[in-house]
Amino acid sequence: MDDRRLGVLSGLGAYSLWGLFPLYFPLLEPAGGLEIVAHRVLWSLLFVAVLLTVLRHWGQVRALVTDRRRLLVLAGAAVLIAVNWLVFVYGVNSGQVVETSLGYFINPLVSVLLGVMVFGERLRRLQWVAVATAGLAVAVLTIDYGRPPWIALALAASFALYGVMKKLVRVDAAPGLFVETALVAVPAAVVLAVLHSGGNGTFGNAGTGHALLLVVSGIATAVPLLLFAAAARRIPLSTVGLLQYLTPLMQLAIGVFVYDEPMPPARLAGFLIVWVALAIFTADSLRHARATSRRTAPETVAAGI
Repeated sequence: MDDRRLGVLSGLGAYSLWGLFPLYFPLLEPAGGLEIVAHRVLWSLLFVAVLLTVLRHWGQVRALVTDRRRLLVLAGAAVLIAVNWLVFVYGVNSGQVVETSLGYFINPLVSVLLGVMVFGERLRRLQWVAVATAGLAVAVLTIDYGRPPWIALALAASFALYGVMKKLVRVDAAPGLFVETALVAVPAAVVLAVLHSGGNGTFGNAGTGHALLLVVSGIATAVPLLLFAAAARRIPLSTVGLLQYLTPLMQLAIGVFVYDEPMPPARLAGFLIVWVALAIFTADSLRHARATSRRTAPETVAAGI
């Protein structure tokens, strides 16, 4: 199998698994959001540790730990992804899957804005149009919900900021994930200790099947991230960008057709405006990528690469 096909399959695997999360996390009840996130941290830490041992990649972890700047950035990334997980679990288990899907629809546009604010990137005209259209969608959804879509905004902001942190420190998926989870492992262990000491912990108290599901949450956390890293290395970012819409589409379908969440006309209008914004953004990105490819191709040939 060639690299490109493997990359596409890896990307499809990552985004499909993330898209199925709304079906998985309700199975972890009666565990609450904090307990679920704490178990995700600790079991994914153990899973990645085993993986690093098999692959003999502990040297990369040691290099990260001895670099104070990269360690601080990864600490910020760890906090942001933990917040993202907590908000997502809360949204899913409180019956707001549709709103969680909105967060991942608007995430690319939030990332674009952060590129301007953090890295001084300049947006093309159609990118500004897409961002402004997304802002209109949020306004429409605010009127529909009677409040700003806080879950969606928190998910989009936390994941986009997590992407900024990862851009500041380029590391392989497994070593990076190990360090990130290790940095929040102590707070996670404290949360579980407090819950169990107060008789509120569910691990071991709600049956063997429930305990196994909590253990599997670590694998479910790590595997999509590893698949995503494999995809990003093998296929163009424009292809990755198109594949990423699979996750919120699956989540939206699950919210509407599996959990029967309401989709009144005003809410549907808000989502349609978001999709228009994403269509503008995607079309502009693909056009720019093709133009860049045409410009660089003659240079590549001339250079003998």
